[in-house]
Amino acid sequence: MRHGNFSQEPGQSMNWRVVRVLMPYLWEYRWRVGLSLLFLVAAKGAILVIPFLVKAVVDSLDVPDRGNILAMGLILLVVAYGVARFSSVLFGEIRDTVFGRVTERAMRKIGLQLFRHLHALDLDFHLNRQTGGLARDIERGVTGISFLMRFIVFNIAPTLFEIAMVVGILYAKYGAIYALITFFAVAAYWAFSVRATEWRTQFVREANEADSASNTKAIDSLMNFETVKYFTNEEFEARRYDRELEKWEIARRKNRLSVFTLNSGQALIIAIAQTSMIGLAVFQIRAGELTIGDFSFIQTIMIQLFLPLGFLGFVYREIKGSLANIEKMFDLMAVEPGINDVPDAKPLQVGQGALEFRDVSFGYRPDRAILKDISFSVAPGKKVAVVGASGAGKSTLVKLLFRFYDVNAGSVLIDGQDISQVTQHSLRAAIGIVPQDTVLFNDTIFENVRYGRPDAQDDEVGEAIRLAHLEDFIGRLPAGGNTIVGERGLKLSGGEKQRVAIARALLKQPPIMIFDEATSSLDSKSERAILAAIREIATGHTSLVIAHRLSTVVDADQIVVLDQGEIVEVGAHAQLLAHEGRYAELWRIQQAESEHPELRSPDNATLQPAG
Repeated sequence: MRHGNFSQEPGQSMNWRVVRVLMPYLWEYRWRVGLSLLFLVAAKGAILVIPFLVKAVVDSLDVPDRGNILAMGLILLVVAYGVARFSSVLFGEIRDTVFGRVTERAMRKIGLQLFRHLHALDLDFHLNRQTGGLARDIERGVTGISFLMRFIVFNIAPTLFEIAMVVGILYAKYGAIYALITFFAVAAYWAFSVRATEWRTQFVREANEADSASNTKAIDSLMNFETVKYFTNEEFEARRYDRELEKWEIARRKNRLSVFTLNSGQALIIAIAQTSMIGLAVFQIRAGELTIGDFSFIQTIMIQLFLPLGFLGFVYREIKGSLANIEKMFDLMAVEPGINDVPDAKPLQVGQGALEFRDVSFGYRPDRAILKDISFSVAPGKKVAVVGASGAGKSTLVKLLFRFYDVNAGSVLIDGQDISQVTQHSLRAAIGIVPQDTVLFNDTIFENVRYGRPDAQDDEVGEAIRLAHLEDFIGRLPAGGNTIVGERGLKLSGGEKQRVAIARALLKQPPIMIFDEATSSLDSKSERAILAAIREIATGHTSLVIAHRLSTVVDADQIVVLDQGEIVEVGAHAQLLAHEGRYAELWRIQQAESEHPELRSPDNATLQPAG
């Protein structure tokens, strides 16, 4: 698994790479963007007309009364002022409505792209992820995209255009000094905003990291609710969560103080500029160089200039904050899967479903080998069991078969095809599994079974339920198959979940079936029922059974005995007992444990996690 990087260190310039990633989404709806820009220009034009109308109204009031002509003129000017005000708001709302489709579609597409990408990443990534923090990073990132697209298009360039127009109008009507005051105020405002915003972005990142960390702790604790209760650790969990919240509080305080510094500096620059221009206008009115209307014009146009200028500072600050939010999400999108299809990989062509491990060696880390030169095969339609003590490497074989990891040496073949040379999708579509720990979705029993083949018809789901002997259980439930199983299936017992897993695997109709410690956590009665179901559905399938309890695999066509990652024996149950080797030793130990449970040792406990 390789990591890309969109992130920046605090103090660096704006991360425009993120902006470039968003450009195709703008281009896809370029006609909407263009139409939105037209309404933007119309809104800005209406705003720039307003100061002229205000000047005309005020100057008209200073003219001697000439009866109805003056009154009509004033009415028309006031109406024009109202129309201009309303038009600026109306055109802005139309602009937002037209452009809304662009941001919503971009958020949807990027959210879906990230969701697909996370499912495409390898098992190693998901074993090391922190679900709560990951969810919060995605949430902030998608929200940040909406803000970023909207304000880059509608605020930065248009506000700069408006500033240029105001400076030009002031220069043309009142001379260079007003234009210079405006220009230097804008330049100082922008320079201060950029420097201060770059400085405070580090606090935004700190707050985001603290927020993700606290969310991770909360989700982790709530997902393990029962464990917390078992050990009466509610207060311990609360203290641990509060430590993360304290970090978030400190980070937010720094962030808030940095906003205070930024806003105060911006307000000071605007106040100095406005005071200078109003003071200059007052002296020129007293000298007879300007009219009261000119004073109103200057005051109105300053308000209209510094409002968007102040908003521009806010926009730049929020864009930096949004980029800080988006960086985490795009870092996730830049992570490359450790397991990839080879170029021009072909779909797996399954005929009889023969399975072979050929000279396979593997280790999760270079310094620790899990499997060493493993070779065995499963003939079409046959049932082969892999047994051994915990940590022998049994379940690792399943991970390699599903290609969650690639072998370090050797190859895994299905009908003579090396699984590393075929598409992962076609490989996994050919294999059904009843796992050791069945995890269900928080949905109905019926829909959890249908998950094996989402396009299956109701009668097909019902047949899978019948074959898995789930009918009696479902019949006793008030809501039947529409019973909600709870998060991760926690409302069902271990045996009930295993039956759902069997039904789900049956519905998939794969040529190869894997049973990975499928009865390890069940009581004897449930185990017998599940084993009967497994024997029934294994008929006609190529079956690989991973087991710790030897009593569950006595009917296997062949048994492969693993010890410390190596094959030490191969044969049928009776042959292996007669051989008096490792299998016979394990059999005697487990038989003694079943008769005298007090003899069970931690090394041989049946509930030990599989290797």
